[in-house]
Amino acid sequence: MKEMDIGEVARRSGVPSSTLRYYEEKGLIHSIGRRGLSRVFRADVLQRLSLIALGQSAAFSLDDIAAMLGAGGQLAIDHKRLAEKADELDRTIEHLSAIRDELRRAAACPAPRHIECPTFQKMLVVMGTGDIKRKAGKGSLRRRGA
Repeated sequence: MKEMDIGEVARRSGVPSSTLRYYEEKGLIHSIGRRGLSRVFRADVLQRLSLIALGQSAAFSLDDIAAMLGAGGQLAIDHKRLAEKADELDRTIEHLSAIRDELRRAAACPAPRHIECPTFQKMLVVMGTGDIKRKAGKGSLRRRGA
């Protein structure tokens, strides 16, 4: 199997060398030795880095990713955890969509200043509570229990 030094891994993966060293420290990737002062990796580290990037793009923590990558390079994907993360992402998307919709409403407000806009005022109150919920079918924000 082809071997690559840390610089080549960084170039081919787009992951900085400092991040590669951090991933190695966290146990996410493993070098197989050194060539001079440079760490050396097997070529399959690129696939592992792709899996790490995929996990990060889905908002998994590095600890979660490490658990799924498993010891000895064997994938140990927890299907229940994937479903939970998908549900969590649905809630985040719903939350951000509600904020986006309210920002568009506030941007269209005819008041001379946003602070005078009733829509913007409502958004400030709801955001200030830190408790946002999307109204079914309307896409507007409201306080929970309202």
